[in-house]
Amino acid sequence: MHPIRSRPKLVVTADGHGVVSHAGSRLLADLADATSLTSVFTEALRRLRPRGTGHDPGRVAVDLAVMLADGGEAIRDLAVLRDQHQVFGSVASTPTAWRVLAGIDTTALSALRAARALTREVAWLQAAETRDAIPASHAGGRELPGLVLDIDATLVTCHSEKEESAATYKRGFGYHPMLCFLDNTGEALAGILQPGNAGANTAADHITVLDQALAQIPDAHRHGTPVLIRADSAGSAKVFLAHLRALRQRGIQTNFSVGHAVTEQVRKVIRVLPDQVWHPALEQDGTLRSGAEVAELSGLVDLTGHPDGTRIIVRRERPHPGAQLSLFDQDEGMRHQVFLTDTPVAGGGSIQYLEVRHRAHARVEDHIRCGKITGFGRFPSRHFAINQVWLELSLTAIDLLAWARTLLLDGELATAEPKKLRYRLLHAAARITRGARRLRLRIAATWPWRHELTAAFSRLVALPRPAT
Repeated sequence: MHPIRSRPKLVVTADGHGVVSHAGSRLLADLADATSLTSVFTEALRRLRPRGTGHDPGRVAVDLAVMLADGGEAIRDLAVLRDQHQVFGSVASTPTAWRVLAGIDTTALSALRAARALTREVAWLQAAETRDAIPASHAGGRELPGLVLDIDATLVTCHSEKEESAATYKRGFGYHPMLCFLDNTGEALAGILQPGNAGANTAADHITVLDQALAQIPDAHRHGTPVLIRADSAGSAKVFLAHLRALRQRGIQTNFSVGHAVTEQVRKVIRVLPDQVWHPALEQDGTLRSGAEVAELSGLVDLTGHPDGTRIIVRRERPHPGAQLSLFDQDEGMRHQVFLTDTPVAGGGSIQYLEVRHRAHARVEDHIRCGKITGFGRFPSRHFAINQVWLELSLTAIDLLAWARTLLLDGELATAEPKKLRYRLLHAAARITRGARRLRLRIAATWPWRHELTAAFSRLVALPRPAT
């Protein structure tokens, strides 16, 4: 038998100097400065600092966003940044951060949202000058034109009594935020906090989130660029679809792809469809999807009240083990999913392409999952207003990670989820040294991703800065 090699013996002490952890998170703090996020947040929250003393509220908000992007879960996690002042500078105490959050009212929250939009315009201009602009979204092995916005709601469990938290339809208790993500980059454009018993299919909430999301898109992209709005069946309300169509009168080229309930009328039509109208479905890489077919029901299902040109398409597929099936699906032996779209055939809207494009809406679940580990998976306060601000800072943290991927990273890290970025870059340890009047952050020479991290800092320095 071969003996098991033991690890080297250690003597652990707490007397180290010049050593920092989470050194890579300085990349996000500097990115906030480079994209003007820090300066616009400072301006947005200027009135919360009437005497001009103490910590700048805008800087406190940015530090909270950096902390959330770094993986922090509570306000007290600011200690990770605060206790490394050589890298992160002066960071507010936990009570100060609480006071800033409590001081942000509805007017200040609107100012933060406007500030995020200004920062996004800067970040997109920097991407246009240093990279190939905003990347395209993909589906079915093809690039989707323009921008793709995904709207969805999620449940967040609250383990203590919080203002406006309520019982959820899944027999839990908490909040039910509705969110909108940009599929092209993973940016979190907008989100509203709702009680746990809020309906996910409320047209007014969809309109509110969409309008806030469109306000986040720079004018040069919002007007003249195709914008596809995707949602599940909760977004199929006629009022919401009419609002999407009305946006065209404001110069916003919108199209929609939203889920639709499998109603009794739809079921009757599916039962009588001849086999020759069913076509093979596609995978996301453009290859054929085994056991799945699509068909168009337009003209066979009453769509009165929907925008002109609305099409209805169905996919049937052999159910995978564990799939939740309706009685209709069990009777037919296939799982059916239906959606509506107003993309015309002349615009490249073959039913196979439209179906795989709509199925890519499932990526929003990944964005929400990542968002829950970047802030809005738990809320810190008993007060609803503070939790609304926390949600906005969580969206800001998601944006910082998205801009870091778009502007500073290459290869697999350019598409990495927050967990991988934290493990490989943000949580890297380093040593602080001084020499020639310069402060140096020395990443360990044996760290596997040291070159990626130093290259990201080099690209950050080279980013064009907005004129002041």
